[in-house]
Amino acid sequence: MIKIVQAVYQAGVEIKLHFSDGSFGVMDFSEMLSHKTSLTRALDDAAFFQRFFIELGALCWPNGLEFSAGSLYKRLEESGKLVKPAA
Repeated sequence: MIKIVQAVYQAGVEIKLHFSDGSFGVMDFSEMLSHKTSLTRALDDAAFFQRFFIELGALCWPNGLEFSAGSLYKRLEESGKLVKPAA
């Protein structure tokens, strides 16, 4: 099972994610946050957005919002933004 092992804030609503298989990519959360759900509205505040943390391999925020490593990995892979380690 893939896990997030490191997350580094970049700018705006972008976070560089490092995964347990050695791959990484910069995730732009603007599309996901545009849905304006009760959980995503809090992330409109830049200071709150930057309060993310990793818990059990998932990307989380203090209000209970979390994204699984697998879903973020898949989004990065499908968008061509996932950099995989050389074999």
